[in-house]
Amino acid sequence: MITIAVDCMGGDHGPRVTLAACRNFLEHHPEAELLLVGLAEPLAGFRHARARVVAATEVVGMDDPIEVALRRKKDSSMRVAIEQVKVGAAQAAVSAGNTGALMAIARYVLKTVEGIDRPAIATQLPNATGGATTVLDLGANVDCTAEHLLQFAVMGSALVSVLRNEANPSVGLLNIGEEVIKGNEVIKKAGELLRSASNSGDLNFHGNVEGNDIFKGTTDIVVCDGFVGNVALKTSEGLASMIGGFLKEEFSRNILTKIAAIFALPVLLAFKKRVDHRRYNGAALLGLRGLVFKSHGSADELAFEQALNRAYDAARNQLLDRVQARIAHAAPLLAGVATPE
Repeated sequence: MITIAVDCMGGDHGPRVTLAACRNFLEHHPEAELLLVGLAEPLAGFRHARARVVAATEVVGMDDPIEVALRRKKDSSMRVAIEQVKVGAAQAAVSAGNTGALMAIARYVLKTVEGIDRPAIATQLPNATGGATTVLDLGANVDCTAEHLLQFAVMGSALVSVLRNEANPSVGLLNIGEEVIKGNEVIKKAGELLRSASNSGDLNFHGNVEGNDIFKGTTDIVVCDGFVGNVALKTSEGLASMIGGFLKEEFSRNILTKIAAIFALPVLLAFKKRVDHRRYNGAALLGLRGLVFKSHGSADELAFEQALNRAYDAARNQLLDRVQARIAHAAPLLAGVATPE
């Protein structure tokens, strides 16, 4: 039985979305149970044999400063959910709450794995091969050193090896060109470290990749700093929304356009489904001594359920152990480039 702690109060919609998603998730996963963390009153009406309410008295707002979330709201639903992982009551925690607060609280409560300076946020973006490219970091670390990018690559490799059961996934370093001489000094140094890691067998480094390679599926993993990664994520979400709006508009045009759209409908809907960012919701916070997954704050029921699915799959496939094993294997290399906080 896999147990997941859910911050039911987080996100733009709170219990209205999270509880509906939890019920759907439980129906699809008979070997899972949920700890529903939040204020007592909104959760009082939820009944399920494999769900239990864990009370919290505070809620981290989407606009709360990190200091407030970390130091003043010590009984928030977000923090209590993460503490369930720390004490072993749950194998993973999921929240749609404030990203900065979630990262800060998770890092404070769970601590980082030895050899990792900073946790990173990783998720999958759909690509042209019909699969998805794992990208990290997506916003946890705006300013990164070359050493941090190497650590992200190690953690991303462990994540993809679990998700796809692939022993040696390929890694690309996001840059303004494929040539080794391109990029700023941080990127050039990161490339050197990644090539060294590839030569030692710790990584399968493909080389530099460009932004379009994320969606082409050139590599299994793309590594970048959090600023660039967050822009790429929001761009992909905007593209998906634009496609949805385009399809809706075409069906509202004249009769000839409507007829043409009807004949093309199966292809159009299949494409829309492939690029629907809700299907890829659920970003892993990698590098912590526990599993934490971040859902998009505006997630609907379908998207939040997908985040629960990702947390379940990660716990069932022992993602934490495999990340730690991958990091331990690369320990000599990481020790040689470790950066002080």
